[in-house]
Amino acid sequence: MGKKEDRYYRRKLKSSYATSMVSITLVLFMMGLLGLIILHAKKLSDYVMENISISIIMKEDVKEAGIIQLQKTLDATEFVKSTEYITEEEAAKELTEDLGEDFIGFLGYNPLLPSIDLRVQAEYANADSLAAIEQKLLANENVKEVFYERSLVQLLNRNIRRIAIIIIGFSALLLIIAIALINNTIRLSVYSRRFLIKTMQLVGATRGFISRPFIARGIMQGLY
Repeated sequence: MGKKEDRYYRRKLKSSYATSMVSITLVLFMMGLLGLIILHAKKLSDYVMENISISIIMKEDVKEAGIIQLQKTLDATEFVKSTEYITEEEAAKELTEDLGEDFIGFLGYNPLLPSIDLRVQAEYANADSLAAIEQKLLANENVKEVFYERSLVQLLNRNIRRIAIIIIGFSALLLIIAIALINNTIRLSVYSRRFLIKTMQLVGATRGFISRPFIARGIMQGLY
């Protein structure tokens, strides 16, 4: 009867080990998957933020050489990702395609001004940084107006921040679960050998000698 009970408890212990290992593996897999999601979400958010266009409208009397000089100056600044010089003709062509009709023929002249389309680095694509950049651009005597979608910038920053908080919170929860499962597995292993550990202590076994098999088993389980 004693041997049957011993075999029963051993099977139950092995089953508990297997369940714990599978649970830890799944939790760690989910944490790794969330890490990949965070990495790709960061790349995606950077791509979106770097494609926010800032239109720098130039004054009527500004010569092309002055606009090109300003473009080169902007390209050399740390917050600029890229710039594109758009002439009056190019702006009129784009607007005609968007409207689906020739507005120049209707008005009799081209009311559009030359501009520079500017895209900033992702870390500068927030409301405060863009406001400071806008003031810096407006200080230039050749610039008439600076335009960008302020509401879109605020919406993107707010949503990206919310998503990041949710993902980080879920990752922290999974980490706590993994630590709890590992802790329970260690406790289960120690409890199943409590009598053997007590006997070893009575015969003078050192702490390192007793803990060595548990460490080895933990390393093997970690590798699995």
